[in-house]
Amino acid sequence: MNKATLALKISERLDLPKKNAEDFIATFQEVVIEALKRDEEVTIAGFGTFSSRVRHARKGVNPRKPNEMIDVPAVKVPKFKAGKRLKDDLKASMASSTPAPATEPAPVNDAPVDTPAEPTA
Repeated sequence: MNKATLALKISERLDLPKKNAEDFIATFQEVVIEALKRDEEVTIAGFGTFSSRVRHARKGVNPRKPNEMIDVPAVKVPKFKAGKRLKDDLKASMASSTPAPATEPAPVNDAPVDTPAEPTA
């Protein structure tokens, strides 16, 4: 699902104009990004927590020249930890969509493959 489809679904559920839903999504993104830049967490109970972590500087391998080592700088990266309700709902959907195992294994076709007969002279 992309941003436009998400906005459409939100507008349908809340009976709002699609433009309002698009504005809501854009504002949500801005607020979360600003909070993460300030090293704050954004927690939505039951859904999850957005946070930022620092990936420390390290040595890496140059992909163009595998024998050459390069310095990879430290970088701040976003992190999302799913909440309990999100995890439980996904588990429940997996359980209901998984087909029941067959009680009997499927028969195996061991019949020989037909080969063309050799021409007789």
